[in-house]
Amino acid sequence: MTSPPTSATRTAPAGLNRRPGRVIVAARDAAAVCVPLRESEATVHAVADGAQALALLRERSADVLVLGWDDGLVDPEALCRALRADVRAAETWTIALVDAWERGAAALAGGADDCIVRPFGPPELRARTALGVKAVRERASDALLRAFLAHLPGVIYRSAWDRGYAVELISDEIERVVGYPASDFVDHGRRTLLDVMHPDDVEPIMARAGLATVGLPFVSEYRLIHRDGSVHWMVDRGQLVQGAPNRLWMDGVLVDVTDHREAEKRERREAVELARVEELRASRARIVAAADAARRRIERDLHDGAQQRLVTVSLQLSLARRRLANGLADGLDLVDGATEELRHALAELRELARGIHPATLSERGLRPAVDALASRCPVPLEIEGMPEDRFADGVEAAAYFTVAEALTNVAKYAGATCAAIRGAVERGALVVEVRDDGIGGADAAQGTGLTGLADRVRAEGGTLTVLSPPGSGTTVRAVLPLNGAVRGATPHAGTLAGQ
Repeated sequence: MTSPPTSATRTAPAGLNRRPGRVIVAARDAAAVCVPLRESEATVHAVADGAQALALLRERSADVLVLGWDDGLVDPEALCRALRADVRAAETWTIALVDAWERGAAALAGGADDCIVRPFGPPELRARTALGVKAVRERASDALLRAFLAHLPGVIYRSAWDRGYAVELISDEIERVVGYPASDFVDHGRRTLLDVMHPDDVEPIMARAGLATVGLPFVSEYRLIHRDGSVHWMVDRGQLVQGAPNRLWMDGVLVDVTDHREAEKRERREAVELARVEELRASRARIVAAADAARRRIERDLHDGAQQRLVTVSLQLSLARRRLANGLADGLDLVDGATEELRHALAELRELARGIHPATLSERGLRPAVDALASRCPVPLEIEGMPEDRFADGVEAAAYFTVAEALTNVAKYAGATCAAIRGAVERGALVVEVRDDGIGGADAAQGTGLTGLADRVRAEGGTLTVLSPPGSGTTVRAVLPLNGAVRGATPHAGTLAGQ
């Protein structure tokens, strides 16, 4: 049980505002009867007979009708039946003024709610009239509460704060939320709200409730579990109410906000999806730009490298042909020079083709292609593992270029003494990782190589992460979903160590 709540240090919120009580007196001594009643807060009207009283009640409702039962002004029992049959006057509290106690019993049997025997004193009349006004208001409050219980989109409840949280009152809406009828909580006392609360929410909610203050509102949010296992998120708005001596009630209303929460989740998912789409658009734009830059680089490399060498070879061969035709001895030297230029041109073309897409990767697969990369790495390198299976072309290319870019950075920037490559199939994805013991501090957002590599990996539905704390080396890791597509294994050249 939580600690007793404290009392509010400020004035509690006001209750419902009500109009003053209204009393109609229809009796032979109506004027005298009205005198003490006018000393109360009620509005008092005197009429000559029951017919006028009924007409006035139909025009303007009243709380109490003081009726001279034995005055002969009207048939009192007929008047009571007419009152009960008229929706505008049905709730009126009727006090019968009788001449003897025996007549009081007849009046109560004939439809009166209370009776006063003449002669009576003003205090008795005021007290009985005040009780009548209170009774009518309680009827109205009960009707209002029933209307709220039936139509309010929430669960209204009252539970005992200090007696095991037994539910005193709860609306039928609780059955929709938790699958148990209201009678399970009230009539039989089988359950409390704590019994249907999510177990993870009970302790924090009770801790917060222990801070509640009498008369001050509170708001909590927690989950209720339906009998079918589904979960409903509820917002609980209520307050502690001081009841009879030594009693405390927790009065509140539970509003189901599950749909609202689901809408928020959808909005968050849509925002994430929108961000992903925007990133995909940006990634595609970068891929297009990178492809254009690569084409320009290839064109430049071809023009400045192999193309110039081949032009030179053509010129040398033409000159050698003329020299040889003229019987000049240096024609063979020109042929030898052309052969050497041709060898360099072929080497440049092979290197250029390797940067575009290595033939080894296409023909033999990822493992032999990675072995070839490792053989050219200037830093001592170990291949800790690499699958021998063949994968989808895009997956193999993304994995290959991840290793290639990482090894390029190791050679150029890392200042590493050793590096390692690891590849494995884990949980339906190809994981490729390159680690080094260099200076760290690599920033994927700053280098176009890593940015382009991330775009390539994302294009295959994968993720690229770069961990590079300063002074602690760098790890480049690509995770590429396989979607079940794995082809047969290929031969490999074996693990290279200490290249």
